[in-house]
Amino acid sequence: MKKLMIGNEAVARGLYEGGLALVSSYPGTPSTEITEFLATYEGLHSEWAPNEKVAAEVAFGASLGGVRAACAMKHVGLNVAADPLFTLSYTGVTGGLVICVADDPAMHSSQNEQDSRHYAIAAKVPMLEPADSAEALTFARDAFQLSEQFDTPVLLRVCTRVAHSQSVVETGERTEVPAKPYQKDAAKYVMMPANAKKRHPVVEARTKALSEYAETCPYNRVEMGGTKIGIITAGTCYQYVKEVFGDTVSVLKIGMPYPLPRQLFRDFAAKVDKLYVIEELDGIIEQHCRDLGLEVVGKEMFSPIGEYSQASIAAAFGLSAAPSVTVDAPLPARPPMMCAGCPHRGLFYTLAKNKITTIGDIGCYTLGAVPPLSTVDSTLCMGASVSGLHGFNLAGGKAASGKTVAVIGDSTFMHSGMTGLVNIAYNASNSTVIILDNSITGMTGHQQNPTTGYNIKGDPAAKVDLEALCRALGIGRVRVVDPYDLAACEQAVLEELAAEEPSVIISRRPCVLLKSVKTAPPLTVAEDKCKKCKKCASLGCPAISIKGGKATIDKTLCVGCEVCVSLCKFGAIGKEGEV
Repeated sequence: MKKLMIGNEAVARGLYEGGLALVSSYPGTPSTEITEFLATYEGLHSEWAPNEKVAAEVAFGASLGGVRAACAMKHVGLNVAADPLFTLSYTGVTGGLVICVADDPAMHSSQNEQDSRHYAIAAKVPMLEPADSAEALTFARDAFQLSEQFDTPVLLRVCTRVAHSQSVVETGERTEVPAKPYQKDAAKYVMMPANAKKRHPVVEARTKALSEYAETCPYNRVEMGGTKIGIITAGTCYQYVKEVFGDTVSVLKIGMPYPLPRQLFRDFAAKVDKLYVIEELDGIIEQHCRDLGLEVVGKEMFSPIGEYSQASIAAAFGLSAAPSVTVDAPLPARPPMMCAGCPHRGLFYTLAKNKITTIGDIGCYTLGAVPPLSTVDSTLCMGASVSGLHGFNLAGGKAASGKTVAVIGDSTFMHSGMTGLVNIAYNASNSTVIILDNSITGMTGHQQNPTTGYNIKGDPAAKVDLEALCRALGIGRVRVVDPYDLAACEQAVLEELAAEEPSVIISRRPCVLLKSVKTAPPLTVAEDKCKKCKKCASLGCPAISIKGGKATIDKTLCVGCEVCVSLCKFGAIGKEGEV
């Protein structure tokens, strides 16, 4: 059956058709939908793990048990899963094991622009890279066979454009793969030094065999056209090249970026007058060409930064871009901001008001860095706020104001914040950590996590008690506040900063976008009472704007949280009919 699918749905379908028995993942844009779609299929186990390392290890355990398994993550998540990945290369697999990774050129929703192909090279595991949804399905399905044939985990790389763009796929039937019986094999799976030394030559022999396979594998193909220009490309860049040049140039499309073939490259280069490599991010294919002694034009012509496009490739060759739709009227700026009624806003307002240095983390609350709150001072990676706060305080006591905190979301705390909190307790820095508990994993689209009480399918699950957990990790001072209560927030923050011991504040209120949250009627402004002080605008709530010097509230956005009511000293804001 033919169907229009985004790349992530196609990956999920391919894994399903390939006989997937278990998937364990941590949500991260642009990879999240792979696991969400898999959760809709019967006959396999789907779950959210606390982090990517756990997810990869769960998938390994399932493979060890003899079934086909997978995990999915974004590119920075592969950093977290790198520890098991490198040793998985040595152990190999029993059941096929596929690790899906989604890169994010142009950093649409990421803190860096790393190229995951480096992990395939460093760990010496094969990688497949589809250029559209049809290939995403095929490559994901075939990856299990490749994994079992060469006794290796397989990396499946997509980028944001492939993950979230749509194209037609043809679905097939699921292949039911019986579980392989478990057989104890310590020499293969117990990676103590004596065994690992014997496994390294196996990895090298496998890489050589995969390199030979790459010469004729179905994932790399030559499309001969005009021979004045030859282009080697991969992934979404292949689509841009074909749109710009059609059949006027010859193309070597790479669907298996590691290991790369050698003779196939030489043969293709010999058929064209001039050779180009067009690949987003780093010049990995280009360097392979240079290692083979081929003359090639690459990053001196194409940037290692950001996404390419049909227009950018056409411009690089001095060609006119195809006509496109343009908007004549200037578009208004739409800066990123927390939603109206966001439970994080009251807490960040408190931190901004009291000029508190804030070590931030990854999630919706990173938006606390933008005006007018401008509260977050650093954001590094998942969990770094807690560990970073400890180091920051040890370096200088506390910031110049004497006040520094870390902020971290409930899901991120479970991901990698807990160990940082253990470090604070164990090494006794006088640090205050604020856990922003909005009862969901917000930024990636409302996925459940171990603190919500529900699993990936929405069924009841064990729920972590954050207060009890923090105390068990060695924190003696733990308190909960409602971020809509500005007075209570300020009291809690100032009291915990004044205490001479580690502490945790849990700012708890569900995300206003959750279906279970009942919002109040929108508020209004009594124009005759408004004194133009603009205090309410300091919250940065998108429902509040200033017109003619006076505040006004957009009733289509306001959720009636009343945080602004407590700021107005003139009683100008309130419920309709009460002000």
